[in-house]
Order: sequence, then structure tokens, then C-alpha cells
Amino acid sequence: MKDREQINSQISKLEEKYKDSGQDLSSYLDGLLHQRYLTYWDYIHLDTLLSLQVPRTHFPDEEIFIMYHQITELYFKLILHEQKQLVDDKSDDVNFFVEKLRRINSYYTVLISSFGIMIKGMEREQFLQYRMALLPASGFQSAQFRMIEIYATGLENLVHVSERNQFSQADSIEQLYEHIYWKKGATDLSTGEKTLTLKQFEYRYTPRLIRIAKQVKEATIYHKYLGLSKSQKKDTDLIEALKALDVNANVNWQLMHMGSAHRYLRRETGDIDATGGTNWKEYLPPSFQKIVFFPEIYTEDELNNWGKQWVDHMFNPDKSKH
Repeated sequence: MKDREQINSQISKLEEKYKDSGQDLSSYLDGLLHQRYLTYWDYIHLDTLLSLQVPRTHFPDEEIFIMYHQITELYFKLILHEQKQLVDDKSDDVNFFVEKLRRINSYYTVLISSFGIMIKGMEREQFLQYRMALLPASGFQSAQFRMIEIYATGLENLVHVSERNQFSQADSIEQLYEHIYWKKGATDLSTGEKTLTLKQFEYRYTPRLIRIAKQVKEATIYHKYLGLSKSQKKDTDLIEALKALDVNANVNWQLMHMGSAHRYLRRETGDIDATGGTNWKEYLPPSFQKIVFFPEIYTEDELNNWGKQWVDHMFNPDKSKH
């Protein structure tokens, strides 16, 4: 009897749901009768997913290279999924804030720990050959990573460190974007002009990135923190999560890329250029860029020594363990 009452109640709720659609509940139930049972492979479009790896050469390890970058972009999408919820939230609920940050950090933890696939999971000889078929494509062209930065903090914090003291959030989005730090990493090493890699990226994504920057102007994750009360700002779990995100995104992730670049692009007779012509030795080291999403939560000494972990890791590996 109880089951029948529950079913009748559910039917009434369904009738209420569909009454404004122009069709009665009976029509929707007919559609339900004709539907196929859902399968795992259909739900996640497995066949399509597994068909997206299309190597340009015959080297087996190129498929590893493709898949790892595709996996990375999916994790970036997960990070953006959480960031957008944070930016849109109006509750000032610190617990919600911390939970979203912890999720983001968990995604970064997976990415950082998995980067061994890129550092040790491919044969160097294969990589140095199939990479020539990828010109001028470069991981530098990941628009999602740029979006993560824009959702995290104001553009004034993303201006190249050599010019940062010349700008503030009062400057226009367009002006700040023109001096964003990563553009200097995609200039021709001999002429100082923009590489084709950067020109392609700007043509494809500049309008979208500027639009996002305008949408979140003074509403980024950093601004959300700044808008909290004094007591909320001192929440230890929140501070810990913010610092972890800063280190994950702006130190450890670059550190992994430096490790990969040193393995594949360093040689005794001179370093090998990256596929996009990016100046990776100047662009990747976090101690050179000093990108910090949440500068207010650090001391002046911490900011001045930002990225020193990279120096210790690369040149004093024993010291960096302590």
C-alpha cells in the first residue's frame, strides 16, 4: 500500500513538472517505454573517446604523448568546473570555499604526481623525432590553463614580473592582458618577435580570454577571499587551501614541466628548442615568473623567495627534501 501511495505521489509530481511543456505526462511515458536501456559505453561516449588519438607519425610513444595531454585537459576542465562554482557563489560560506579549493588541489595533485609519464614514460629518441611533426603546436597553447589563471586572480597579478609594478587593477583588461607574463615566453629567441605559436593562440583565444577576464573582474577567487570578513580571512583551513593552490599551480606544475624539458630538450652541445619556439628556460621556472594568485596571504619574505623550491630541486636535490 505504501509503495502504491509513493508511486501515485511521484506521478503527480511528474504531471506538475511537464504540464507547461505542451505535452501531457502520458506522452513522456510513451517516450520512456521506447527508450533503450542506458549503457556505460554510451553514457561516456567511450568509442568516440578512444578514437580521438590520431598520431601524426609511426612512433608508438606519440600515442602516449597525445593521451597524456588529453587527460591533462580533462583535469583542467574539472578545475574550471570548481572555479566557476566558486566565482558564482554568493553565500560567503567558508566551508563551501574550502571544499571547492580542496577539490581543485586534489585534481592538481593527480596531475603533478602523474607527470612521471611525461618525464620517464617515453623514449627520448622517439620524442625528439616525432616532435618535429608537431611544429608549431605547443602545450603553451592550452587555453584552459590560461582560463584557470584568470578565474583565480586579477590580471594585474599575471603581468610579467619585470613590469608588474607599473600596473594595477585600475588599468583596463586589454592593457593588462597585453602585458601578461606568458607572452614573453613565446617570443622568438633571436628576434624577440612573437612566435607563430603565440600568433595562432592569440588569434584563436584572445577574444574569449578577454571576455572571461571582464566577466570576473573583481570577482575572481582572490577577490572572493578579499571580500570575506576579517575573521573569515583568518580561517586556517582556508589559508592552507589557498596556499596549496598557489604552490600547485604556480610552482609544482611548472617544476614538473621543467623536469620534462631537462630530460628531453637539454644536451651538452646546447639546448633544443621547444616545438613552439617558446623560451622554456625563461618561461617555466617559477622563481623567474613569481606568479602568485593570492599575494595578500604571504609575507614579503615569502613573496621575495617565491619559487625557490625550483632552485633547490634542480641544483640542490638533497636539500629540497628537507
